[in-house]
Amino acid sequence: MGRKEDNIKRATEVMHDRDRIRNLAIAAHIDHGKTTLSDNLIAGAGMMSEDLAGKSRVLDFDEQESARGITINAASASMVHSVSGEDYLVNLIDTPGHVDFGGDVTRAMRAVDGCIILACAVEGTMPQTETVVRQALKEKVRPVLFINKVDRLINELQIDGKEMMERFSQIIAKVNKLISTFAPEGLKKEWRVSVENGTVAFGSAYYNWGMSVPFMAKSKLNFVDIFEYCKNDEQKELSKKAPVHEVLLDMAVDKLPSPLEAQVYRIPNIWQGDLDSIQGKAMIDCDEDGPLSLMITKIWMDPHAGEVAVGRIYSGQIKQGESVWALGGAKAERVQQVSMMVGGDRISVPFVTAGNIVAITGIRSAAAGVTVTRDPDATPFEAIRHYSEPVVTKAIEPIAMKDLPKFIGAMSSLAKADASLQVSTNSETGEALLAGMGELHLEITIYRLEEEHGIKVKQSDPIVVYRECIQSKNEGRAFEGKSPNRHNRFYVETEPLPTEVIQALREGEFGDGTVRNKDSKEVGDKFAAYGMKKDLMRKIYAIHGTNVLVNDTKGIQNLHETRELIIEGFNEVCKKGPLAEEPLMGVMVRLTDAKLHEDAIHRGPAQTIPAVRNSIRGSLVRSRPVILEPIQNIRIDAPNDVIGGVTREVTNRRGIIEDMPVDGGTASVIGKMPVGESFGFSNDIRAASQGRAVWNTENAGFDILPMNLFEKTVGDIRERKGLKSDIPGEAYYSD
Repeated sequence: MGRKEDNIKRATEVMHDRDRIRNLAIAAHIDHGKTTLSDNLIAGAGMMSEDLAGKSRVLDFDEQESARGITINAASASMVHSVSGEDYLVNLIDTPGHVDFGGDVTRAMRAVDGCIILACAVEGTMPQTETVVRQALKEKVRPVLFINKVDRLINELQIDGKEMMERFSQIIAKVNKLISTFAPEGLKKEWRVSVENGTVAFGSAYYNWGMSVPFMAKSKLNFVDIFEYCKNDEQKELSKKAPVHEVLLDMAVDKLPSPLEAQVYRIPNIWQGDLDSIQGKAMIDCDEDGPLSLMITKIWMDPHAGEVAVGRIYSGQIKQGESVWALGGAKAERVQQVSMMVGGDRISVPFVTAGNIVAITGIRSAAAGVTVTRDPDATPFEAIRHYSEPVVTKAIEPIAMKDLPKFIGAMSSLAKADASLQVSTNSETGEALLAGMGELHLEITIYRLEEEHGIKVKQSDPIVVYRECIQSKNEGRAFEGKSPNRHNRFYVETEPLPTEVIQALREGEFGDGTVRNKDSKEVGDKFAAYGMKKDLMRKIYAIHGTNVLVNDTKGIQNLHETRELIIEGFNEVCKKGPLAEEPLMGVMVRLTDAKLHEDAIHRGPAQTIPAVRNSIRGSLVRSRPVILEPIQNIRIDAPNDVIGGVTREVTNRRGIIEDMPVDGGTASVIGKMPVGESFGFSNDIRAASQGRAVWNTENAGFDILPMNLFEKTVGDIRERKGLKSDIPGEAYYSD
């Protein structure tokens, strides 16, 4: 039996011992060496050739990933690692570092209990490092730190031991600052990383060596030895004495929690059901004999098996051939195959138990974020919240109309696999609108459509997705919206929500959708904790994204019968604002009064919904509406002699330069730039810097579009959507 087969056999044996399972992710900024490190861990555990490790990128099993040299999918692999003669199963998920694929990072964090944060010794912590640490801590995932590319400090920058320790201290201090800000209460101190307690390691993923204080004690190597090996170009010898996989997998086993330990504090954070119920207790205990609770975190397409759903089992076990429900699906579905993941391979097994990551086929209703159980009425897991919202759209359609049915099916499959992608398809014309996190996100999605599904498409230029908002409240000046039959009238006032409330809404603090009567008091109290009026917020009807609808009326007869229709009208305006039918953001809608026809037949959907819609839109127009444009943080590093061209490129695109630190021969441009000005930026910045600039971006929310661009931008959007060019005023909605 070969080493790989032996490891697969050992993995299937140890996967039932929950104490000896570690589910972890590797997360970092783009190009800090995550995939190279993953390869070395897999090779060290005997799952691939060690000579290829770091070069073959086994987790980049998508052609586009290998071609672009970046990780797009969050792939997973299981491996066995021995500590003191005892086998442990390490389920590793590699994640993307590019800002456009942050959604995959968020979903990966739901499946794991610990993560290795990777920081480059030369560049230090970067914007995306902060984002991934925040995502991990929000999901109560415990971090450890690996400082990579240490060989470059010694060989390229020629720094001595003292300066190296100073650099390490700076990186550790930055990571600990993030931990003390975002870690769960009660765990902030315990989760801090330090060299002394063995939660920090350093080394070179490329040259395959690593070091930590516990490993120094075990191997009798010290800092001086490491310097000597690097300076004398003997890193291959060093990798035999201190292989990176051994150092990091030791650290993962020793410092990161098992599912038994982690689920005690993670379940209350990710599941809102009754913790004393059979399901709740089974998940907290990670009970393999309890009811099945599985959360899907990823869908990918296998050319032979179709859609493969990958997820984490929190309780119970999933067996081949059994029937399960993907909550929200129309019917129970049969599990065709149950597998463990090893890089690009799926190893079929009869069943997989609680605490493990599993791959299943046959569940057509599964999608990223969906809960799989045997009970269709079980409480699902909390929705996975994404830190970024889609900000760029492309219109696409199949070149050949014969591909239309296949195209619509493929679009639905892509939307299932990537929850941060928004897809709307017109089934008659075949045109689809794809909204994603950035230009690259959409490029990769279209590539998959053409290559994996074999459908050639026409595509439009990228379009920015703006948001609509308001600047003032119209208190005491309610806007009247009439139904088409003039028998029903609704009176609405609108006001902007505070920034911290918008952020909490975005992070899912208050939930989403219709608020049930029995929950309104609890939800209202949560808003009151942010300084909102408690009595008012306890009358909340619904939440849509970052907007809220409150019923501020008193004693209106029959209002409860039209409640669902009022919410429907509110939801429609949240999707399409009054200025240019762009999504609404950060607004509170207060229904202050209503006059309803006593006969229910005269206040049905065709009367109520338009009346509510008009009253909200009219009120928004009265509240000084504005357009918000998506902004990104930018950082560009380039040699001093070309930095002038770089700053010109940024300022020509309405960028704001906030800082320009200089370090030796390299200058950095740090600032902000509108997403709408960023298309084609990569080509232009290469030209401006003779190909010598390195840059990265991170979504930074939304800013008000300058007033001198307001009319032109709104006019362009309306024209593109086939709307009348005039921006509607109050009179338009009061007719």
